Amino acid sequence: MITIPLQAVPTSFDGLVSQYWEALISFGVTVITFIVSFAILYWIAKKVLVRATKRGLNAREFSSAVVSLGSSIAGAVALFGAVAIAATISGFPAILTAFATIVGALALGFAFAAGDIIQNFVAGIFILKDKPFVVGDHIEWNGNDGIVRDIDLRVTKLDTFNNEQLTVPNSNLANAVVKNPVANDTRRVTFDFGIEYEADIAHAREIILDEGHKIDGVLSDPAPSAPVTGLADSAVVLNGRVWIDPSKTGAGPVRTKLVEAVKLRFDDEGIGMPYPHTELTGSVAVNSLDGVESGAVADD
Repeated sequence: MITIPLQAVPTSFDGLVSQYWEALISFGVTVITFIVSFAILYWIAKKVLVRATKRGLNAREFSSAVVSLGSSIAGAVALFGAVAIAATISGFPAILTAFATIVGALALGFAFAAGDIIQNFVAGIFILKDKPFVVGDHIEWNGNDGIVRDIDLRVTKLDTFNNEQLTVPNSNLANAVVKNPVANDTRRVTFDFGIEYEADIAHAREIILDEGHKIDGVLSDPAPSAPVTGLADSAVVLNGRVWIDPSKTGAGPVRTKLVEAVKLRFDDEGIGMPYPHTELTGSVAVNSLDGVESGAVADD
């Protein structure tokens, strides 16, 4: 039979100190080493990473929102890295293992729970970087349109022409075909004018060009034009075209002014603008019924 000696349990404070003194000293040194190492590493890493992140993002002309997000991520990386390295230096493998397990579980749970949020954040970063539109632009996408009022990392806010606010997730805009009519230096404004087949096409074109030149904001280069673009059932179609600088002039007001001015000139100068109609030709024979005279009342 093998006898295993049991360590005597100290019955006094002096005995407790003398028996566990070395272990207490070792544990205290380990804790102090961890705290000092963590403080130094976190201070250095945060200062270096955050500063480098800000400098790199600003050099690439990212927006302040992206710079702020990048700085926060850099600070979090500095924190986790300092904990991991300090635990290794101080000899806390259990802490390092538990820390890695917790971080991994949190990251996995966050990825599942916040997939849409992450997608919108990533899309917001690309929108702010690539700048397919900026605040103040009028954009169209998937049958919707509005004027951009604010671009956040998660959503973009727009106002409709009826002064209704639209809040759109950035992923919707990043994955859609977005039309930006005001992105370039010039924009063409068009409207189809239908005139009678008997009307003078050259005269109608002259009126359209003349009225187009008179509108404030219409550019002389490219010059207004009005080519014949169609032969409809009841009209010859001239497409009135004028050019504007979208940063200075709105397309809507120019179009309405052009349409009204041309319509009044056409009326004054006798150029008809027909509406669709059907012309019947031939004759119709009407025969009375035998025994029933016009105006007579039929018997019951």
